Amino acid sequence: MLVIEGIMPFLNPTVFKRALLQMAAMPDRQVRLIGFFSMLAGLIFLYWIN
Repeated sequence: MLVIEGIMPFLNPTVFKRALLQMAAMPDRQVRLIGFFSMLAGLIFLYWIN
């Protein structure tokens, strides 16, 4: 998991920092929805692989 998470800051740290700043400015509800759909997409991907 950490390998996948580390790809973006390794390849393009400027864009990664900008994305983090934009995310910090979002309301908590929107960040939670993004997190929920990311988890859901991950579960669907795992189910599809197995």
